[in-house]
Formats: sequence, C-alpha cells, structure tokens
Amino acid sequence: MIVLTTVADMVKARDLAVRPLGLVPTMGYLHEGHLTLARQARQETRTVVASIFVNPTQFGPAEDFASYPRDMERDLTMLRSEGVDIVFAPTVDEMYPKGYSTYVDVEGVTKPLEGARRPGHFQGVATVVAKLFTIVRPDRSYFGQKDGQQVAVVKRMTLDLNLGTEIIVVRTVREPDGLAMSSRNVYLTPAERRAAPVLYLALCRVRELWQQGQRDAEAMRQEMVRLITSEPLAQVDYVSIAAATTLEELAQVNGPAMVSLAVRFGRTHLIDNISLP
Repeated sequence: MIVLTTVADMVKARDLAVRPLGLVPTMGYLHEGHLTLARQARQETRTVVASIFVNPTQFGPAEDFASYPRDMERDLTMLRSEGVDIVFAPTVDEMYPKGYSTYVDVEGVTKPLEGARRPGHFQGVATVVAKLFTIVRPDRSYFGQKDGQQVAVVKRMTLDLNLGTEIIVVRTVREPDGLAMSSRNVYLTPAERRAAPVLYLALCRVRELWQQGQRDAEAMRQEMVRLITSEPLAQVDYVSIAAATTLEELAQVNGPAMVSLAVRFGRTHLIDNISLP
C-alpha cells in the first residue's frame, strides 16, 4: 500500500492504475462501516483507493472540525489489512490552496434535514467529492447508506455533472444493539451510549408499522418522536419520512421512501435512516 499526499502524485498513480478503480472516500478515524466499503471495493475492482481527509468546508463555525477524531497510523494499519492499494491523504492546503474560490451547489435534495440545520454543509460535501472524483477518476465510488442524504446529494451531483463514476451504496453497519457505526460515537458518554440504540428502535418501529399496512406518514413520524423522547437523554432534531430520491416529505407512503432522523445526546449529533419498502 502506498500513501500519497499531493494531487500531482495521486494523478500519476491513477493514470498507471489497473482498471476498474474503486474509491472509498473517508474522513478517517475508521470503523467497521468504512472497512465494509473497502472490502466491497476490493471484491469488485482491481485497484482500491481510500481517501482520508477531514474536510473543513463541510463543518460549520460552531461544529467539531478541530476536535474531530483523527488517528492516521491506526487508519493506515486498518486499510493495509483490507488490501487497499493507495491511500490519498492530502492536507487542507493541498485541497484548498491559496485563492481557492470554486464550490459546488446541488439544489433540491440539499435543502431539508441536515441541509436545513447545517447551512453550507452539503456545499462542502459536494465540493470535496467532486474534487476527489476529478483527482482520482474512479470507475466506482463506495458510500454507506447511514448518510442517506449525502448519498442522494452525491448521486444527483454525479448525474448532473456527468462525472462518470458509478455510485455504490453499501448497507449501514451496526453495533450488536443496532446503533449505526459512526466516528462520532466516540463522543458519547457511557450513559448516552446506552441510550443511543433508541434511534434504531424508532426506525424499526416505522418499518413494522409499514409492514402492518400503515401508510400515514405523519402518524409514523409521531410514533418515532414518542419512542425517542421516552429516552430522557435524547433530544430530537428532526424525524422525516420522505420520497427516496427528492427527500420531499410525504403525507402517504405509497412508494420508495427514506425514513431518517437526527437526535442529539449531549454534544453529539447522531443520524440514521432506513429505506421503505
């Protein structure tokens, strides 16, 4: 495995790489969810590139960019064990050099949910993913379903800008108690960690109601809130039952939908989602 830190070196390596080439974009501090993406890329492509870059443009001024967990040596050991060929780990100055002034705005799917509570977040996500796609030129890129809105944004951008990368969405990897794996789980106190599985319980309850024939989206949203707020440490940011591709809120669930939520435990903001049907 080679580790590259400059755009120029990454471009040279990608031009020499055996195709197809798969990209696993990450912000580091890896967990089993990231490794699942790397394993699938290893199975489906000849060359696997993983990027490690904590992207400052997707963090708001009051968010956790400076304190976001980082451990490069640990991450490299984990990626090496999964057979990753190339790690692209640029600095902030390498990705956003002096005078940088170009950003990507995706309309529509960026407005609700995380976009509403984190202005500018998805502009940062879309910009860095567009840059990674341009630098690495992957045939396929692998994303986890846990970040469901991010997946929708990246799919829309890739289609609209004819970027030529196939977006592969991989199931959410969960802890034994159902909590979706996330680098931010490390922020949870022991009590908050014990409370956090209520997120997945709420999502599973919606699936159960849908399987029983419930189609009233508002009734299902109310049941999610009821379940989550039964846990005293949980503070609901939002619950959503929205059309799978547009993320417009639904009155009736008569087609593919994304059921998502965001809940705060102390200073930790956790998101999760499932798909219906």
